Amino acid sequence: MKKMSSAEIRQSFLDFFQSKGHLIVPSASLVPLDDPTLLFTNAGMNQFKDAFLGLSAPPHPRVADAQKCMRVSGKHNDLEDVGPSPYHHTLFEMLGNWSFGDYYKKEAIGWAWELLTEVWGFSGERLYASVFKDDKGNIPTDEEAVGYWKSETSIDPSHILYFGRKDNFWEMGDVGPCGPCSEIHLDRGLEYCDMAGVPGHQCQVNGDCQRFLEIWNLVFIQYNASGDGHLQPLPAQHVDTGMGFERVTMVMQDGASNYDTDLFRPIFCRTQELAGHSDQEAQAHTVPYRVIADHGRAAAFLISDGVLPGNTGRGYVLRMIIRRAARFGRKIGFNTPFLADVAQAVIEHMGHHYRALRDRREHILKTITQEERRFLHTLDQGLTQLDQLLAELPSGATLLPGEAAFDLYATYGLPLEITRDVVNEKGYAVDKAGFQTALATHRDLSSGGPGETYGAGLSAYAKLLEELEEQGLLGATGVKHDPYNKLQIEGSVLALMRDGERVASAQPGDEVEVVLPETPFYVEAGGQVSDTGRITSNASGESSAWQIQVTDMRKPLPGLILHVGQVIAGTPQQGDPAWVQTDAGRRMDIMRNHTATHLLHKGLRETLGQHVQQAGSLVAPDRLRFDFTHSLPLTPEELDQITQMVNDAILNNYTLNITQEPYEQALESGVIALFGEKYGDVVRVIRVGDPQQPYSQELCGGTHVDQTGDIGQFHIVSEGSIGAGLRRIEAVTGRAAQKLVTQRLDVLRKAADRLGCPPEELDDKVAALMSKVQSAHKEIDRLRQQLAHHDFEGLLGHVQEVNGVALLTAQVQVNGIDTMREMTDWFRDRQPSGVVILGAVIDERPQLVAAVTSDLVKQGLHAGKLVSALAQVIGGGGCGRPNLAQAGGRDASRLDEALGTAPERVREMLDKQK
Repeated sequence: MKKMSSAEIRQSFLDFFQSKGHLIVPSASLVPLDDPTLLFTNAGMNQFKDAFLGLSAPPHPRVADAQKCMRVSGKHNDLEDVGPSPYHHTLFEMLGNWSFGDYYKKEAIGWAWELLTEVWGFSGERLYASVFKDDKGNIPTDEEAVGYWKSETSIDPSHILYFGRKDNFWEMGDVGPCGPCSEIHLDRGLEYCDMAGVPGHQCQVNGDCQRFLEIWNLVFIQYNASGDGHLQPLPAQHVDTGMGFERVTMVMQDGASNYDTDLFRPIFCRTQELAGHSDQEAQAHTVPYRVIADHGRAAAFLISDGVLPGNTGRGYVLRMIIRRAARFGRKIGFNTPFLADVAQAVIEHMGHHYRALRDRREHILKTITQEERRFLHTLDQGLTQLDQLLAELPSGATLLPGEAAFDLYATYGLPLEITRDVVNEKGYAVDKAGFQTALATHRDLSSGGPGETYGAGLSAYAKLLEELEEQGLLGATGVKHDPYNKLQIEGSVLALMRDGERVASAQPGDEVEVVLPETPFYVEAGGQVSDTGRITSNASGESSAWQIQVTDMRKPLPGLILHVGQVIAGTPQQGDPAWVQTDAGRRMDIMRNHTATHLLHKGLRETLGQHVQQAGSLVAPDRLRFDFTHSLPLTPEELDQITQMVNDAILNNYTLNITQEPYEQALESGVIALFGEKYGDVVRVIRVGDPQQPYSQELCGGTHVDQTGDIGQFHIVSEGSIGAGLRRIEAVTGRAAQKLVTQRLDVLRKAADRLGCPPEELDDKVAALMSKVQSAHKEIDRLRQQLAHHDFEGLLGHVQEVNGVALLTAQVQVNGIDTMREMTDWFRDRQPSGVVILGAVIDERPQLVAAVTSDLVKQGLHAGKLVSALAQVIGGGGCGRPNLAQAGGRDASRLDEALGTAPERVREMLDKQK
């Protein structure tokens, strides 16, 4: 077997399949862009799911890639094993090759054998192949695969083994594409058996020891499952293979575990260097080192794909793995943030292939450090509280209640996974179901919102698309879509949908979905909203037989575009000629805002730093919204500088140069690719200014102005936080900006008129007026204080005696609770021993304050208990110290009644002490 680095192994895999006619595609994002059912991309086939389902065309009949995957939820949750296990990870890579109706079992088997034995030097004598034989007897045995294992490879026929549905039949779900698979296993030798001392143990393929290792799974997709157990042969047969990269690297580098490879050694070395450990000390802390390496790597990749720490969904997972790694770091001596240095080792080692790590380095390191610092602030408190909770468990109890675990998360930021780790280390367990119940009562656990809804179900649209294609009404790629070069076109009504059903015609008032052979309307994508406009029976629109007002655009399936709107005149029919017109003024407003987002992105990065990345946007006709990564509020000076930069770029009237380029070529030229976007092999590049030295350059599929001067002007309306490490700017351009300026100048003029000064002197005039107002308020407060003191002097004559204790109760007229507390001080100054309880209505709500002198506190009187009892009368509650407490309520009409119960409450409290 050849000795190769992990980078060489990955590249040789890709080069081999490229030589076999495969298109090498980049790894998809860890955040599935088109599949709300997945939290993370967890398999190499995820990005090709629509191709297998027949919903979209594959990028090429033959494809290969190295795909980053994440498994931390659902049935693939390996988190508890990460650390103790030498093989489990949160993030891992999957090498795969696919055939979409092209080659099949013969080539897949032959090429797999060729790569393993001829390119990588595996011993054929140590390889085994498993094939499918139905243990239920309903599906034919895959003798076709057996035949190709014999004809296309030199495998020992006795090494071809049969297994049933559990091991050798693959299904996408209860319904959909499925088929038999053939796994390739490697016999690593008897020395790798970890169960040699177990009585009756026998090493075997798909056994329970580590001697025989599955290294590659070849899936042959040939059926479609209907859900009732029936399998229908597919019209086209596909190949989907997957090879665990960490595992094959371990084998080729002769490691005892996945961590004994150059995928993890650089991270281990960086951790050991930071910790100052000797080799022996590092080996003594195997589990913490593994957790730190695995989680540090996963965190870097997640952040590079746009995930930020949060309390739900993907954000929770990122937060949890950073905090779990930080907790294990604390166990080996780290008391300050260190994970960014670990992530730096990941970036250095893997950034050559996954360039997003390198391009977003600053953002990755900053995000990790901020989250780690936030957690370390409360970690010790949380662990101390956890120890206390365990100590308070009843004798013999071994289960920490779920509600207690949730309180640790809500108060100290200890995720359930960390609490579980700690209690397991101490011999306890945690009630996970109870934790989830407590969590569900506080917030929504969902990781994403509902998907788009349409007038009909997906199956209805698939049927419509199929009918139009069979009738020859659509081109090879479906509805022709060109929102860049035209605002109006002539065509015909190919189909009308109403209430989810295809109809021949529609009446005025009907809500319809219209299919045309071509459209100039932009379909919502990349933050830019859809175009609106109209479809009429002739170009003039004035004397049209019918007219449809288009209010939205939808694309439920690749190749099918729907114009959504209402019939406002006439009776449109399928087959009618149609004139399609985009709302040109609205489109222009949208283009102004979209180009402005590019200029804003440039201004933010220049002003705040290159860590700023776009994290979402809305481009509408009346405004733009831009979300970006940054941890601090922007100062007025920064906002002014950014605004000026954008307006300077507008005044420079840069020309926009829009080109189509290969994806990798565009990235090499320095073009910015945005979080959350899915790009093909050829991308649309927007360069502002000189193409050789552009002012800004980004990948973008939206519509834009021809020159920046067309934007008119730009103004920021608001800036604020929308989450940890995320900020949002809302701004306006063009007509909306002009309207904003006009409104604000009008307000300025009116204010200046009212104050009798020129607009340019308004600032000084307002400052002087505010100074006078503040002085007046101080004088009013002083006079109120004098009046309150005078009124209080009169109240002292109403002190009563309860069981020998001086008690004053009164309803007072004050503006704030602070004055009431001050009155209790006046009482204690004048009454060395006694109780005072005051009530007042402040902002229409009843308030109570009670004070007890120190000598009576020692006799058992408690101000907090007194106000709590009185507050029940006014529909509220309260608390406080024995000597001073306050309470509030809802029913001000019963305040006198509450104060009237005070003598009895004091008497009861005194009697209890006898």
